[in-house]
Amino acid sequence: MLDRLEFRAELWLSAGPGGWTFVTLPAGCADQIRFYLGSGKRRGWGMIRVRARIGSSEWDTTIWPDKPSGSFLLPVKAAVRRSQKIASGDNAEVSLTLLEEPGC
Repeated sequence: MLDRLEFRAELWLSAGPGGWTFVTLPAGCADQIRFYLGSGKRRGWGMIRVRARIGSSEWDTTIWPDKPSGSFLLPVKAAVRRSQKIASGDNAEVSLTLLEEPGC
């Protein structure tokens, strides 16, 4: 399992349906994930299972590849945003651990 990645990033609201809120992983974190996992087969749409933490909130989710940025997107659910009193436009300290092994 990849050791924890920690970074600070801005939450942003997707213009698409549903009003999803995301954090875009920094390029260096995305590179570490790609290096660790290699070119193994990924689940649907290239999603990768992770455990995320912002403040005292921890949850299991998936990160999504983002072609425009060349990185990954972490969805931040409403319960986490409410609990941590954060919203789109705020910066958050994020901790991320991959729940997938190389070649999965």
